[in-house]
Amino acid sequence: MSKGIKIFALCCVIALIGAYAVVFSDVLFVGTDAGASSEEAVYAAALKQGSRGEDVKSVQKKLKNWGYYSGSIDGIYGSGTAAAVKSFQKKNKLTADGIVGQKTAAAMGITLSSGASGGYKSSDLDLLAKCVYAEARGEPYTGKVAVAAVVLNRVKSSQFPNTIPGVIYQPWAFTAVHDGQINLVPDQDSYNAAKDALNGWDPTYGCIYYYNPRTATSQWIFSREVRLTIGQHKFCI
Repeated sequence: MSKGIKIFALCCVIALIGAYAVVFSDVLFVGTDAGASSEEAVYAAALKQGSRGEDVKSVQKKLKNWGYYSGSIDGIYGSGTAAAVKSFQKKNKLTADGIVGQKTAAAMGITLSSGASGGYKSSDLDLLAKCVYAEARGEPYTGKVAVAAVVLNRVKSSQFPNTIPGVIYQPWAFTAVHDGQINLVPDQDSYNAAKDALNGWDPTYGCIYYYNPRTATSQWIFSREVRLTIGQHKFCI
């Protein structure tokens, strides 16, 4: 092989390596961007049975005006509201699940506000699910949602930090953080419960504390006003 041919072949190899490097670096770059987008993604708002607030009132008003709903416009997403939403969804060829997500809200001409789930990232959902699993595995499903709701109620309260990590990792706030169970891998039930709480379901109706009377050791917690009991936990203010 002549020297000129060898040089030409070497140039071709270098060019191919360079092109591969560019493509490979683009793939890595896209992968990194995708990861960042996932981390920064805000958990989408939705309304379902158990949700409360002004968005629920807006849905009820629309449904009442259109003849789907005959109940009170009280901002409480009960079985009557869910049934009316399903009727609306069937009429408009939407998935009739009784949940007002982005598509159903758009069909109603409603823009869902930030609500309970606004501003929360996927990492917040992950941490909330870990808290639910660590603190409430073995509890009925409603009790799992209730534990997640207490965390969110604390986020909204001026008495506590205003982020999910801030509330969960507040010193001595949760036994599961102190004993390391917060690092256990949550199951699907815990994720579902965390999502339901983020979507506005609060079975505690605003409680910011809970405890298990069989295992609690703090005398202070027994002084709180108990509003309801779900499973082994008493929920209080």
